Amino acid sequence: MSSRAGYGESFTALAENLQQALWSLGGAPKEHRTDSLSAAFRNLTIDQSKDITERYNAFVGHYGMEASRNNRGEAHENRSVEAQHGHLKKAIKQALILRGSSDFSCLEDYRRFVDILVARRNRQRAAAVQAERAHLKPLPPRRTTDFTEIVVPVTRTGGFLVKSIFYSAPSQLVGQRLRVHLYDDRIEAFLGSTLVVSHPRARGRGDGHRVHVINYHHVIHALRRKPQALWSSIYRDSLFPRTEYAEAWKALQRNLPRREACRRMVHLLFIAHDQACEAELAHLLAEDLAAGRLPDPETLLCRLSPRHMTLPRDVAVAHPSLDSFDALLGTHA
Repeated sequence: MSSRAGYGESFTALAENLQQALWSLGGAPKEHRTDSLSAAFRNLTIDQSKDITERYNAFVGHYGMEASRNNRGEAHENRSVEAQHGHLKKAIKQALILRGSSDFSCLEDYRRFVDILVARRNRQRAAAVQAERAHLKPLPPRRTTDFTEIVVPVTRTGGFLVKSIFYSAPSQLVGQRLRVHLYDDRIEAFLGSTLVVSHPRARGRGDGHRVHVINYHHVIHALRRKPQALWSSIYRDSLFPRTEYAEAWKALQRNLPRREACRRMVHLLFIAHDQACEAELAHLLAEDLAAGRLPDPETLLCRLSPRHMTLPRDVAVAHPSLDSFDALLGTHA
């Protein structure tokens, strides 16, 4: 039975997606067999490798499985699984060809596309899977940890570092220490037991430049006070929520003085934040740019204004009799 793949071969990716597969299947096998997992241990210190080994043993123990691995140099030992993996990759390529495009607006759209394809393929194996279910162990009462947890401080720059990646946070969290759960595709940060920040997880660049993951909602009020800071901001290119906003900035930067370009761009971002109209405003920005017009926040705000609705003048309200309350109290007594 196929399962959804993560970003890479790490312990977090293995644990998260294997756990999802087990709960989708409704049981756990006696044995979980892997290859040498060399990709998951690459570039780790001895202590880090030991930590991952202990976490993996705890994971399979939670589900009552026995951990085993292929013998080195014996690639044929797991070829049935590898063959299915190859068939799935081929099916995804063919489905993308039929779709006519490999572009997706976000990661979740691509995952939904793969999940539908996997579900369709798994239906072909429904009878065989049903026969195997009788031999599976029952699942434990709850899931186990499938993330890595670290504690990080929120700095005065309005964010925190996770594996050399800078993630933004709301300004009111500056000075706080957050517990961050690292999944393969996202991070979730908690203040106490309250989820306060979530971001898609980013990976470092090969050229050594720091990667920034910025939610413009976190920084828009600071930018509104000092819009000129946008011009030289080190995370400016990570600030724009959609490509239409990045294209609008390029047009403003190219055709207007620095001060006016920054003012307009920050105003556009504030409108998207304040009016909760990020997608609609992006559509209007695309229209303006296609027509050769420079985006003007005031004009766009008027185009975003909600239509006036006529409210009914006479609303009939039926008041209950006071005697009914006496009857209710008497019945309760």
